[in-house]
Amino acid sequence: MPVSIYQVAPGSLAERAGIRPGDRLIAINKNLISDVLDYRFYLTEERVALSLATPAGEEYERMIRKGQYDDIGLEFETYLMDRQHACRNKCLFCFIDQMPAGMRQSLYFKDDDERLSFLFGNYITLTNLSRQDVERIVKLRISPINVSVHTTNPQLRVKMMGNRFAGQVLEYLEVLARGGIRLNTQIVACPGLNDGEELRRTVTDLLALGESLESIAVVPVGLTRYREGLYPLRPFTPEEAAATIDLIDQLAKEDPVPREGRAVFCSDEFYLLAGRPLPGPAYYGDYPQLENGVGALTLLEEEFGSALALCEEKQSARRVAVATGRAAEGLLRRLAERAMGQIPGLQVAVYPIDNEFFGEHVTVAGLITGRDLMAQLKGKDLGEGLYVSCSMLRHEQDRFLDDVTVKEVSDALGVPVHLVENDGFAVLDAWLGL
Repeated sequence: MPVSIYQVAPGSLAERAGIRPGDRLIAINKNLISDVLDYRFYLTEERVALSLATPAGEEYERMIRKGQYDDIGLEFETYLMDRQHACRNKCLFCFIDQMPAGMRQSLYFKDDDERLSFLFGNYITLTNLSRQDVERIVKLRISPINVSVHTTNPQLRVKMMGNRFAGQVLEYLEVLARGGIRLNTQIVACPGLNDGEELRRTVTDLLALGESLESIAVVPVGLTRYREGLYPLRPFTPEEAAATIDLIDQLAKEDPVPREGRAVFCSDEFYLLAGRPLPGPAYYGDYPQLENGVGALTLLEEEFGSALALCEEKQSARRVAVATGRAAEGLLRRLAERAMGQIPGLQVAVYPIDNEFFGEHVTVAGLITGRDLMAQLKGKDLGEGLYVSCSMLRHEQDRFLDDVTVKEVSDALGVPVHLVENDGFAVLDAWLGL
């Protein structure tokens, strides 16, 4: 289906070729264009023959000569050039199904879009893909692709994902691997469902994909207090978390592919649940699964140590406060103590926030709400300002998940609220007011 052109950049190659807003792009070098992946792939030729149509339906062609990676100036109504693909599954553990009612509509959208997997690192389940879609991924070299696997047991995958096709599409993993598509995978582990021997089976099957398999992240299921009417799930016990870590370490040693580093990891949350120290930087290599919370705390501490080593501050009279989730409380306290020990006069108060909004089992900083910040920090000594992770806010960086604004929190607490990137250098700079 032709894609409508929303704008044409002034002075661009497309404008000089006589292409106008409202025209429809049909094909590039006789290859039909349906979305951004087709468009970007076929646009890399140095001579592109564009097949187009006017709003009235009159078809015409334009030839453009360009550098291989030059843009020609066409803009479309959406970045993907069509609608975002929504998830068709009803996963037993879906976090979005555990959201309270009455929040902004965008928070309830479940994406399952292979284009976003390639472009932005989103995870897909494969259930939205046809065999033709998979062949297109291989043809266009759309790599890496990030896949939410959860289990390689077909029957169990159908049960866990609430989709009768969830088991049979597992064959796509081998098709992608044979086609040279690099794969990052994740497993949301649920006690009594896909842990233990089922987890062993899944990780073993994924490692058998060979060199195309880049990484596996095993993360514990996230549970909110809004689970009425949903499948009965429970959190991991400390003993179960420890057993999962031991299993994953064993399977990493059994990897049939010789690698520079390991391919399978437990998320930081497993170590916190088990009461075990986090592994050091060497364990994580290039940190391939940071977005899944694999090594995020270790990297933050490593960066912070490097920042302190380079710090030229002799002293500081600053008094600041930091709010974080229970998961990162211990780390933030260590970082604060190190900074205050090296920089006389600096005072950093760390306040852990209990997640009253989502429930006690949600301990990450990224899901702390504005209401919990206001309720639990009211009357506290926050010094010159409160510093929070920017991950607490939505992408626009203006509101927390409960639609409370940064300004509302600042007004309620009587101090400025500052957002800090999850980077050790940025954290130290922020505390020092740099």
